[in-house]
Amino acid sequence: MSTHIIAIANQKGGVGKTTTAVNLAAALALKKKKVLLVDLDPQGNATTGSGINKSDIQTGVYQVLLGNCDIQAAKLFSKTGRYDVLPANRELAGAEVELVQEIARETRLKNALSAVKKDYDFVLIDCPPTLTLLTLNGLVAAKDILVPMTCEYYALEGISDLIATVRKVRQVINPKLDFIGVVRTQYSNKSLLSQEVSKQLHEHFGKKLFNTIIPRNVRLAEAPSFGQSAIHYDPKAKGSIAYLELANELLACYRNEKKGE
Repeated sequence: MSTHIIAIANQKGGVGKTTTAVNLAAALALKKKKVLLVDLDPQGNATTGSGINKSDIQTGVYQVLLGNCDIQAAKLFSKTGRYDVLPANRELAGAEVELVQEIARETRLKNALSAVKKDYDFVLIDCPPTLTLLTLNGLVAAKDILVPMTCEYYALEGISDLIATVRKVRQVINPKLDFIGVVRTQYSNKSLLSQEVSKQLHEHFGKKLFNTIIPRNVRLAEAPSFGQSAIHYDPKAKGSIAYLELANELLACYRNEKKGE
């Protein structure tokens, strides 16, 4: 079984990375795919959004990166999303400092995943919004990058930084790293700016721009406070339907990729 390891990344905050990670994990699980969601952000929002209490975490991604335990021992099951989670909390911020002196510090997550990836169809990695050692671990472990971005001019700057980072990672340590696609999030049909930036993205990324657009939606914002994906919180919400469509489009990408081999 082929395992798709996807880093969900953007070097700009507030673009819907964690919302995309949680809802895409839930959507893929609904489609009977085995999913592991790795929370690499010290804020631990993907953990909370999966219905897991951060204060109850005994072992998580922090201990895995430091080599104190393996993923099998650290993972938890999201009862609300029906997928596995490698959880995080504020403790993870300390890993940055502690890993600096370690050998092969940027490959810690990749090495840890090698023992369990055969158990999953998809591993989704929710990366921090800045280029840190944690983000680097995510990019080194992944084969593909999915980039959520809002249709704003500042968001275009963020993706330029990410492209430069990916180029460096590809040259030095992970030559197979590639973009699976860019997804437009928090989109408003009423905004001329959104429409204009969306057009620019289409011209720049072409087939690498997902057709699915995630709308600005109240249910997407409300769901995390209930420890759920929007897909389970309100399946009929526009945002929920959009993430299910994104999951379909992602699966189609991999099917087409396989045919082209």
